[in-house]
Amino acid sequence: ISCPLPWQLISTVSHKPQKNWNCENNRRSVAACLVQAVYVLERDRQLNRQSVDAAAPPWWEFFHFEMIRKLVDDVDLSIFGAIFEFNPPSSKEASAQDAPRFVIAFRGTITEKETISRDLSLDLHLVQNGLHKTSRFAIAMQAVQNVASAFPGSLIWLAGHSLGAGTAILTGRNMVKKGAFLDSFLFNPPFVAAPIEGIRDERVKHGFRIARSVITAGLAIAMKAKTEGNNQRSVAEESFNILSSWTPYLFVNPGDHVCSEYIGYFQHRRNMEDLGAGFIEKLATQNSIGDLFYKALGWESEPLHLLPSADLIVNVSPSPDFKYAHGISQWWQPDLNLQCNKYRYS
Repeated sequence: ISCPLPWQLISTVSHKPQKNWNCENNRRSVAACLVQAVYVLERDRQLNRQSVDAAAPPWWEFFHFEMIRKLVDDVDLSIFGAIFEFNPPSSKEASAQDAPRFVIAFRGTITEKETISRDLSLDLHLVQNGLHKTSRFAIAMQAVQNVASAFPGSLIWLAGHSLGAGTAILTGRNMVKKGAFLDSFLFNPPFVAAPIEGIRDERVKHGFRIARSVITAGLAIAMKAKTEGNNQRSVAEESFNILSSWTPYLFVNPGDHVCSEYIGYFQHRRNMEDLGAGFIEKLATQNSIGDLFYKALGWESEPLHLLPSADLIVNVSPSPDFKYAHGISQWWQPDLNLQCNKYRYS
């Protein structure tokens, strides 16, 4: 969390972010900085940094945002999110028309004594596809709904990192079901599955993916026949079709096993279609073995990583270690070597 402040970074960016809201690099940088602001807000609270000693305000003030509400966890009273409102010096600026009016940002896990117990508990809920059952998600969801209903038609962004990206995915998915499609910037979003992407041998990796797809599709067919009948579309298929028009931005690093599996998740779907096995992969991409297992036990499960469509942005710049590969700070760096692919489900 001890990173340079925005004004120390901006000299390396070719255009000031608030002046060019159509620039993808600047949109990414601003969203990442506002997520960083939430991390620093919580550290300010832990270290009792107040007023002029607070380190968080520059992270939003530099981009002409105001922090209008902190989102506080009801268990450990930590700040896990914040609502920012864009307030440019002049509302007549043409660029302001393309800017978000609100950005709702969520932090990830902080491994300090004040937060580690609660955050790790939520990480476990996420791994078990149960983040939607937690009070932190309920607080986040209510906040997003309140902003959307109070300011209909306003451009609202969601942004999150790691555990916070999971929260943003879940709130974004639920807003889609209510008819609202929010731009979502998801940094190092968790993918709950074996990290096959880390296998270096491409043939072995591809073989593992095919095997997992066949097993997942077979289990899905068996579960569907058992619970719903062969002539009905599954709940997973219905949910997938509803979500297919929502295209969040996924920012992943191949060196980060928490999120790297998204690379293979989308590419494998395309490969299977090319092999003529699109039907198998369509079933596999709508389900996960873990989700099917939990549901077979009668547990309520909502896997966040099963996304129909996305803009996948991969940082293939060298990462010195896992800490950097999983960190938020990489996403506002200049001159990143990014590979971008658009995946649309049909």
